[in-house]
Amino acid sequence: MAVTFESILGNHEYALNIQAERTRLLGANLANADTPGYKARDIDFRAALQAAQTGGTRGRPLRMTNSMHIEPEGYLDGAEILYRMPTQASLDGNTVESQLEMAKFSENSIRYLTSLRIIKGRLSKLVTAFRGE
Repeated sequence: MAVTFESILGNHEYALNIQAERTRLLGANLANADTPGYKARDIDFRAALQAAQTGGTRGRPLRMTNSMHIEPEGYLDGAEILYRMPTQASLDGNTVESQLEMAKFSENSIRYLTSLRIIKGRLSKLVTAFRGE
């Protein structure tokens, strides 16, 4: 029986990549909370995970045919990076709502740590099996 990282990690590898990118986006939102005209962005985690598991090409309008091409902006493994609609409009055009962003950031951090713990547990079991303990 061949052991691959995909068989060990399952979809947690994809989840970690998506959560890391989402952390970057949410952090940028918080950093630009006072920037006039800044539009808050986020990723639909479920759609991104599904797109990553199916190969990451669904929904991408451009295709890289050469390693020298620039990756199209606004897509993460086939999942589109979306703009968030504010619940209350700001006079300066900024759509960042700090409390909402902090809540989403905390939720994403907990999911990220959970995925890391699951991966750590699976790798520990693999190391135990290799050692024969």
